[in-house]
Amino acid sequence: MKSPSKMQQQEQQEQQQPWLADDDAEDADADTRCGIGPCKRLEFFNKYFANKNTFIFVYGVLGCIYGSTYAYSNATLSTIEKRFKIPSKVTGVISVGNDISSLFVAGLLGYYAGKGHRPRWMAVGIFCVAMFCFITLLPHLIWGPGEDALSLTLEQGGVGDSTDYDVQLIMKRKTLCRAGFNDSLAGAECYSPGNTEESGIAPAFLLFLAQFISGIGGSLYYTLGTSYMDDNIKRSKTPALVSVTYFMKMLGPAVGYSLASFFLKVYIAPDLTPSITNTDPRWLGAWWAGWAVLGSLLLFMAFLISMFPQTMPRTIIRRREARARGEQVEQSASSEKASLSDMIDTVKRLLKNKIYMCNTLAAIFYMFGFMPFWMYTPKYIEVQYRVSAARASFFTGSVGLVFSAFGILISGFVITKFKPTARCLAMWNVFVSIIAVCATITYPFLGCNESDMQSRQMVLHKDEVQQACNLNCDCDFVKYSPVCSEDGQTTFISACHAGCRDFAMEDNKKIFTDCSCIPSPIGAAAFQLSEDSIEVSNFSVQDLASNNDSVLTTSTPSSFISNLPQFLGGRAFSGPCPVDCTAMFYSYIALVCLLKFTGASGRTSNFLVSVRFLER
Repeated sequence: MKSPSKMQQQEQQEQQQPWLADDDAEDADADTRCGIGPCKRLEFFNKYFANKNTFIFVYGVLGCIYGSTYAYSNATLSTIEKRFKIPSKVTGVISVGNDISSLFVAGLLGYYAGKGHRPRWMAVGIFCVAMFCFITLLPHLIWGPGEDALSLTLEQGGVGDSTDYDVQLIMKRKTLCRAGFNDSLAGAECYSPGNTEESGIAPAFLLFLAQFISGIGGSLYYTLGTSYMDDNIKRSKTPALVSVTYFMKMLGPAVGYSLASFFLKVYIAPDLTPSITNTDPRWLGAWWAGWAVLGSLLLFMAFLISMFPQTMPRTIIRRREARARGEQVEQSASSEKASLSDMIDTVKRLLKNKIYMCNTLAAIFYMFGFMPFWMYTPKYIEVQYRVSAARASFFTGSVGLVFSAFGILISGFVITKFKPTARCLAMWNVFVSIIAVCATITYPFLGCNESDMQSRQMVLHKDEVQQACNLNCDCDFVKYSPVCSEDGQTTFISACHAGCRDFAMEDNKKIFTDCSCIPSPIGAAAFQLSEDSIEVSNFSVQDLASNNDSVLTTSTPSSFISNLPQFLGGRAFSGPCPVDCTAMFYSYIALVCLLKFTGASGRTSNFLVSVRFLER
């Protein structure tokens, strides 16, 4: 069977695409059919779905899901740090992996992909972002929830009110310092960061690789999507439609943080029963579950975006009508042939465009100052305002959503209605930047009051860890298991650091007793005696001192008086001391809302300034 000739192919194309019947070289080369093979012959798709409205919707939803991935990553960052014992300085390097890949490939890949079938190239980019989600999920599939998380479950270590003697011995070994009493229980159960079950190096490498791949996909999505819209939408409608896409993209962080808030309330091992609540700092949420959801959604959206044609059918008709009226029609980016020399010329033109370069540099410095804070916002809220990871994620994502939405929609309406000059748009961008700087400067002045901070003071400095009251803690590294003194004023790293020697179960809750670093209110009130009044007790004092010489270093009555409250130590409760930062937290939220509104209002104007001053 003979293959159809070139003329027959052109006739067949004209029958399928009647708007190309005229003899126009550029339009004839444009492919206005579905972007993937199976649907190219489906005429109803080309007629009803290959239009700007459908693309704006799909592109906006895709932006929402794509933005969710980074918000979800930021929200689960502190949980990943605790799970794999990765320091914040390492996670900071991991988080910029996408920026590193974008730096090297965005310009080159964006140029050559922009000369080809842009929707298909966008699909490739979104596929890379989906791979980012699944690779980020791998550490949990490989290493599981971890021994620390499992030990806090009723099934594997977090025993409730069991009175079995062997179980009690195991629990004492894990939490108390018993040196000098029983060799089998000597020392708290300790660990060395270098001897953990799984080192954080391998998970950190996988997370960095995932971020690196994500940067490649993200650069394709942003650069190609913007140029595709600009080529296929009337300039008079661009501000309104761009505002719609930005509005849908702004939903992404809210969705991502809300998704993180939901999954972080679920324990990292959902099939087990945790012995702690999600307000405990040792709680590890199911950080991994959201990546499976987001990765699956991105694969589906990559398929949808690939179905759009290289050029919208309505765009071809609009160009022909403009030519018929004798107007000059600009050539679309995808119709030009890619070459290295043309790429060099393009870069030179951009570097010589003063307005474009100034606007780009302003955006770079803005992101340079804003992105690190946005990246660590959930963790910042956790530490500064004493809230759980799930609650921090919920407030970070949802509270500014309404204000961001109003900022984008109102700015799009104002620009479309009043058509301000480029100078006005640029001045508004300057005003937005000033507001952002002023708001950011005020953040250090917001937080818990000094008295509240003192109540949560933890003994973390090396010189303060070993005190006279906790000399029985004979290990440099004790697992973080905070306890709160019974007066609610001091949080210790562990019961071992509080000098606790025993514990009891009350209402299925563990209460540590005989804590030498915590004064006993009862003991202090009962033994306010003078030296003369207890001289007859010298014999008993020496006996007590000989039985616990680590606490009573002398048998003199004066020393006994000073050490007796510690000897009859106070109690401690599992978990950190509660702190109320509600008032300052809501002040911080109000400031964030103001920043969200003003920042979102500058999105559309910044986009227009960027694209309208470029030479075609």
